[in-house]
Formats: sequence, structure tokens, C-alpha cells
Amino acid sequence: MSADAVPEETAGYEGYEAAAELLRALSAPIRVAIVAELGGGERCVHELVEKLGAPQPLVSQHLRVLRGAGVVRGARSGREIAYSLVDEHVAHIVADAVSHAREVR
Repeated sequence: MSADAVPEETAGYEGYEAAAELLRALSAPIRVAIVAELGGGERCVHELVEKLGAPQPLVSQHLRVLRGAGVVRGARSGREIAYSLVDEHVAHIVADAVSHAREVR
């Protein structure tokens, strides 16, 4: 086997890195709540603060993490930034996870 070759049993493993990064970005309950809210459409920080009942600095910090992970994007309009999901698939992932967590076991 050459030095560049990947052992067969781990060859597909590296393809899961992006999925793991997405799940890490969603690992905080407030980030799950933010994504769930953005699944309903674009929101400004003050709207997320009001809906989630969380302090503005905390919401902004978690939006920064989600933006860095490529989950959300912001569009400036005057003094406000309207946040939206980069990919609607993430809203489905979150909705399914929340639904699954609420199932009676």
C-alpha cells in the first residue's frame, strides 16, 4: 500500500467530516432554537431575542457560530442584519431532531 492510500475500512469516513461539523454547530440548544426560528423565514436579532427570551449578546454570539459554520447568513439593511438559513435542509434536520426528541419512548 502506498503512503497516500487510505485503508479500505476508513476510506468513506472522511466524507462524514462536513456532517460532523454541521452537528457540532447545532450542538447547543439555543442554536437549535435559532435554526428552528429561521426555518420560518428571515429574522433580525431583536426578533430572535424576543422569541427565544435570551439576552441579545448571547443570541449574537450563537449567530456568529452558526454563520462561521455556514449555516446562516446575514444581510444588512440599515442598522439591522436580517439572518436566514443558507440551506433549508438544515431546518428539516432540526425539525426532525426536535420531533424525534419529543416522541414518547
